[in-house]
Amino acid sequence: MTIKVGDHLPEGKLAEFIETETAGCSLGPNTFNVSDLVKGKTIAIFALPGAFTPTCSAQHVPGYVKHAKELHAKGVDEIWCISVNDSFVMGAWGREQKSTGIVRMMADGNADFSKAVGLSADFSQFGMGVRSQRYSMLIKDGVVQKLNVEAAGKFEVSNAETMLGQL
Repeated sequence: MTIKVGDHLPEGKLAEFIETETAGCSLGPNTFNVSDLVKGKTIAIFALPGAFTPTCSAQHVPGYVKHAKELHAKGVDEIWCISVNDSFVMGAWGREQKSTGIVRMMADGNADFSKAVGLSADFSQFGMGVRSQRYSMLIKDGVVQKLNVEAAGKFEVSNAETMLGQL
């Protein structure tokens, strides 16, 4: 079943490659409970099929990086990019995209989160296995406020500009 507006995000874990060690976060891959991360926060999440893929690298991530200050000004506490890749790949992609400290590059390595929200997709015909559909959602204290799921092969409603317009 696909998640919808008004639903709570399911329990799950996402991983993030941490560049600088801080209290509670060691250098390298760190795994977080989604429910802990969303408590009391407004989060703009966008998900995509894969790191370093054409639309994701040329448009999706850059749009959220470009509009991050505007999103924060409209009440967004954090911006997350979720992809079915490991945290090492997501960390490297974040460095390449210059998104470190702007967009949290969250790894859904086994597609568990994507499956739990009902937004996984089978990209086996492209040699990519199970991935995430392309979507965006606005979360407030763990509850879905907005959900924008792209049609297959499209990039029209999950971009940063659409999210800004919905805030």
